[in-house]
Amino acid sequence: MAGRTERIDLAPFRLQFPSMRFAILPALILTGLLLAGCQTMEYAVKEKFGIHKRDILVARVQDARQAQDAARQQFASALEEFVALTGNTGGPLGERYATLAQQLERSETRATAVRDRISEIERVARALFKEWRGELDAYNDASLRAASARQLATTEERYNALVVVMHRAAAGMDPVLVRFRDQVLFLKHNLNAQVLAQLDSNHRQLQTEIGQLIAEMEVSIREADRFIAELQPAE
Repeated sequence: MAGRTERIDLAPFRLQFPSMRFAILPALILTGLLLAGCQTMEYAVKEKFGIHKRDILVARVQDARQAQDAARQQFASALEEFVALTGNTGGPLGERYATLAQQLERSETRATAVRDRISEIERVARALFKEWRGELDAYNDASLRAASARQLATTEERYNALVVVMHRAAAGMDPVLVRFRDQVLFLKHNLNAQVLAQLDSNHRQLQTEIGQLIAEMEVSIREADRFIAELQPAE
């Protein structure tokens, strides 16, 4: 019949969505368990070759230290490109903008790498300290147990100090990236000499923020160096 609107029964679709939600939850839990199991297996295999969790922790801290150093250099390079663009030096504006956009992408990649390395440190540290605490009960000699417990407490204290500094430096990347991303997005549609001149104050603010970020990263890098030196056995 003309003018008649046919109604579609949506009930079957509504029934499917809750079931999908409840099906996804166990899958996520299973994925987490599988990942934890893979890490446990990785530690077990490495220990068979004489590489213990303490050694793995040192290696992860070294990786994070290198990632922070690379990020520090990248943010400094990005600032140089931004200053060059706002000063309209070094070639056509379009080319300078493309270079700046590339610098932003690289900075975001470096920031992600730093966060990933910190997460890896935290995972192996949890496994190490859990194992260490559990092994205290295996001692028969009370004096050796007490000495190991003191060493555990000292190592955990140094580790906690390191992670706090690393997270502080990592968190400092976020506001810099937000400001940097805004500038690049604005310039994408406003690439002319007049706008660039107006951004002079912005590049100075960005310069201040990146300077503070680099200083925090250098503190974190030094803290990582001290932690590595303390955990590595003397030769």
